[in-house]
Amino acid sequence: MKYLITFCLILFSLSLFAQDIVWLSPKEHDFGEFKQYDLQQVDFQFKNNTDEPVVIDNVRPSCGCTSPNWSSEPIMPDSIGVITLEYDARKVGYFYKKAKVYFSNRRKGHKLYVEGTVVDEM
Repeated sequence: MKYLITFCLILFSLSLFAQDIVWLSPKEHDFGEFKQYDLQQVDFQFKNNTDEPVVIDNVRPSCGCTSPNWSSEPIMPDSIGVITLEYDARKVGYFYKKAKVYFSNRRKGHKLYVEGTVVDEM
């Protein structure tokens, strides 16, 4: 009986830590070096690991040079969704930018990062 209770407690604690949104791609992307004014974009894929549809409520980039795109359609259970971040390179130099993704009925936002180095277009 003691082992059964311990086993049930372990299963319960593991279910608390199960992720409802699983990122299939890394949450950081390095564009490397590219020319000024070139648009760069990357797709971040995730899987809905819940029993119900989820909706991306909002994606908030840390600056105006990063613009997000996503579908307003619900992502069904066990389905894959995509968020695209596009970086508009106007300033020369290194950058490291963040975007926070907010899903329906989830309090905590997920952070995505893009970085790279913009070189003069000479």
